[in-house]
Amino acid sequence: MEVIYQDEYLVAINKPHGLLVHRSPIAADASEFAVQLLRDFLGQKVFPVHRLDRKTSGVLLFALNEDMNRMMQEAFMNKQVKKKYLALVRGYTPASGVIDYALTNEKGKIQEAITHYATLKNYELQIPFGNQETSRYSLVEVRPETGRMHQIRKHFAHIFHPIIGDRPHGCNKQNKLFLEQWNMNTMLLHASEISFEHPVSLELIKINGEIHEDFKRILSLFESHTALKV
Repeated sequence: MEVIYQDEYLVAINKPHGLLVHRSPIAADASEFAVQLLRDFLGQKVFPVHRLDRKTSGVLLFALNEDMNRMMQEAFMNKQVKKKYLALVRGYTPASGVIDYALTNEKGKIQEAITHYATLKNYELQIPFGNQETSRYSLVEVRPETGRMHQIRKHFAHIFHPIIGDRPHGCNKQNKLFLEQWNMNTMLLHASEISFEHPVSLELIKINGEIHEDFKRILSLFESHTALKV
């Protein structure tokens, strides 16, 4: 359990890929959960103030009492918490952009969903794919303005730049290529930073979480090819 921030009110971990935040009936195969692992590690009750998908790694914030949980939940609802993600996607994305595309939740309700992004690097690998002589990818920094379920994954699929390793919103052919070429089948989406005004101290808190080893390995492999800096 990698704790990356802690005070008397809040604690944050760098959640690994594949770890559920809490028990879920749709993931009966799971035996470990972030809530229970952190509770046992700290020896006290913890409250997750937001969620990350099972397949998404990165900064996950918990409150250490119910009052702080309530205040942080309100901060999220009022868009007072800023989040950044890193993602590796198929193709060359524009230098920057805004994806404004409403999403339907599990209850069938249509919800506003807005995602901002900026391209950090483009990669072109000398690996044929489909009818193309090379394979192209982009490393993007993502800043979701809203927080809908699978928002980033669905939005990048919507603009035809699916996140590598994503299922079911990604590209199965690209996922197969990564598995066969580099033995990689994890989703390359990472919650890299969260920032907010601390409800008690009123300080600006900025918490960063390092990308996981699979993500590092793929970027290192790509860097050994020609990387076109934006």
